[in-house]
Amino acid sequence: MPSTVNFKSNPVNVNGDFPKVGSEAPAFELVAGDLSTATLKTFAGQRKVLNIFPSVDTGTCAASVRKFNEVAAELANTAVLCVSADLPFAQGRFCGAEGLENVKTLSTFRSRAFVENYGVDLADGPLAGLAARAVVVLDENDKVIYTELVEEITEEPNYEAALAALK
Repeated sequence: MPSTVNFKSNPVNVNGDFPKVGSEAPAFELVAGDLSTATLKTFAGQRKVLNIFPSVDTGTCAASVRKFNEVAAELANTAVLCVSADLPFAQGRFCGAEGLENVKTLSTFRSRAFVENYGVDLADGPLAGLAARAVVVLDENDKVIYTELVEEITEEPNYEAALAALK
């Protein structure tokens, strides 16, 4: 079922079904920094914070990666996954330049299934084809325990609420 978010106050349609709290997380195949395939099972037994965003080359997206990297070191048994359409080379270059080592970057570039299955597929507007800004938190059994589809793409997610779901 399509939903709507905003980009610079202009409505943008989002395709797919955004996960609901209490549901099982959709499986995924994304591309890791070494060009290998990373799946939900790659992180089996760990809690997961999926920080989903359009591109690390924007200020707001970069800020979210920095913030989640900062808190990731303090989260026991938790993988913080930063997911965007950026190529793994660009993600790696950004994290290397910023000294970010506590998050794992994953790319959707080989498959659109992730943005569709997670309900973050920007269907129109200037960022069409990229992911909407969202946070999905999973427990160690891949059950969804928190979600936020950020209403305004240019704004950061509610970090405190996402992290509170892990307490």
